[in-house]
This record gives sequence, structure tokens and C-alpha cells, in this order.
Amino acid sequence: MTSNTASALIIGASGIVGSYTARLLRRLHPDLHIGIGGRNLDKAASLARSLGNASAVKVDLERPDLGMPSGAFSVMAVHVKDTQLNALRFAQEHRVPYIGISSGAFEIAPEVAQFTQRPDRIAFVMGSQWLAGAATLPALHFARDFSAIESIRIDALLDEQDMGGPAAYADYDRITAASPSMPVLENGHWRWIRADREGRRFKSVDGVMVDSQPYSPLDIMSLAAATDARSVRLDLAVGESASRRHGSPFSTEIIITITGTSHSGESVSSRHEIVHPEGQAPLTALGVALMMERLAGLKGAAPAAGLYLPDTLIEPSYMIERMEQFGASIRLAA
Repeated sequence: MTSNTASALIIGASGIVGSYTARLLRRLHPDLHIGIGGRNLDKAASLARSLGNASAVKVDLERPDLGMPSGAFSVMAVHVKDTQLNALRFAQEHRVPYIGISSGAFEIAPEVAQFTQRPDRIAFVMGSQWLAGAATLPALHFARDFSAIESIRIDALLDEQDMGGPAAYADYDRITAASPSMPVLENGHWRWIRADREGRRFKSVDGVMVDSQPYSPLDIMSLAAATDARSVRLDLAVGESASRRHGSPFSTEIIITITGTSHSGESVSSRHEIVHPEGQAPLTALGVALMMERLAGLKGAAPAAGLYLPDTLIEPSYMIERMEQFGASIRLAA
């Protein structure tokens, strides 16, 4: 049941992923008031009218006060890169739980430092996993079949026609261009490897081999900490998805391969394939929506002030349930 006083602010809600997030939140919580935050008030107002029980909120990330009159929200999610951290400071000032989804692994230091100055103010979720947890949470669900894990490998295929809106493309361009090296956990040791020198190939869901490069969202850190795996790596391919090769619109693919020891003591390996026929935006939006409902106390009790990753707040089986409900197919490959 949605609280009559709950209200969610989505900054960047007029973009592709932001608007998906708003629509998913509306489906999950019909009575929730949603603030549609952005620079273009006309676009925000149009989306707000289509949702109902929503309002357009002009947001200026260049201003410390964001150009907003108050912080009267139960939770706020920021879908764009805020290089000045004004949104995070605003959230701390007004005690609004906060989600950011745009930082690479090498970029989180300013956010962590800002949080530690006022650690008792807000629940802050660093939600910059691949598609806001669409790989990490299922991987943790599948990991329950193992008593010990040797390696977790995530292979993601992003269709070249599905790069998203300007904000999503800017994130990808910034992360890949700013750091030539990406983190991996290899045989128990953390390493930074050159993306242009240590790429891999993986098999797409239709059996076609594709070239990929290591990528640096926060999945690797989450999975390493949660599972004690010896090796964790995420590789990203940008190209033609299997669905488009076969004449359909683009899709997005996530392939999760886990090796380790079963509960019966055998050495085993599993490969799960996740496909969404509408591409990356619905999965990212779902991850953000589930984080927002959790922080707002709409799914369980709202967490106390602290620093969180999505997998410390969202039950992996719940993520699987919602992913399938909102269009993803998940299968155990032979």
C-alpha cells in the first residue's frame, strides 16, 4: 500500500530511462505522487499529465538549491551525471534518501567523501551497476545454487541502435574515454586491466561469437563482496543483438556464467541468459524504481541513513520476479 504522504522525485525524468522509471513507478504504486524533474518544464509537464498525480519540477543542477523551493520528497533519483554534486548535497540538507546511477567505478570517490561528511543524514544508494542492478541481482539469485564460487562472469550485449538518450550516451562515452583501464577481480587479486588490450569474446544468445571489452560499473565490487568469489569480471559488447540479426527490433542481452562448487560438493557451472525485447531502458528503469520504492518505505521499512548498494536493499528473487513481470525472459542455457 502506498503511503498517502509518499512522494518521489526523478531528476532527468524527461529522458528515455527517466520516463520509463516514472511509468514503472506509476504501475507499481498508482497513488504515489511523482515529481518529474528536469530542465525543460514543458516536457516534464507533458509527462506529468500523462501519469496523473504527478507534477513538473524545474531542476537546475548548476545551482546549490537546484532552483527548487523545498525538499519535500520521500526519495529522489538522479538519472544524469551531476559533476558538482549539488543534488547529493541538496538531498543531505533536506534529508531525502538519494539514488545515483551514473558513476563509473573510478568516479565514486567524490560522492563517498561527500557522504562521509554527513553520514547520518540520508540513505544514499550508489546504483551505478549495469542497468541499475539488472545483472548483479540475478547473479546473486543464481549464486544461491553454489556452496562456494570460483568465478562470476557477466557478458552484456548492448545493441548499437540502443545507446539511449543523450545522458546515457554521455555516461558511456565518459566512462570509456576517461579511464583506459577497468577493474577486475582475478584469482583473489584486484587488477586494473587495459580495455583495449584484454578484451574477450563471448557467445550471444543465438550462438554468434561477439567481441567485447572489460567495463567498469559497480557490479564487480558488489558481487565480489557479496559472494567471496575468486574472480569477477564484466565485459561489454556494443553491436548487433541477436533479435536484430533475425529481423526483429533491437534487444539487450545479459549472460551470467558462474563456476564453483554445488551444495552436494560437485564442481559445476551455470549459464543464464537474460533478454529484454525493448532494450536497456526498461531494465534500468526497473532497477531504479525498485530502489526508490525501497528507500521510500513502499516495500518494507525505509532503511536508516547509510551508504548502500542495490544488492543490500533489494531481494534478488524480487528483482527476478519483477524483471519477468515487466518483459524480460530469463533462461538457464544448456
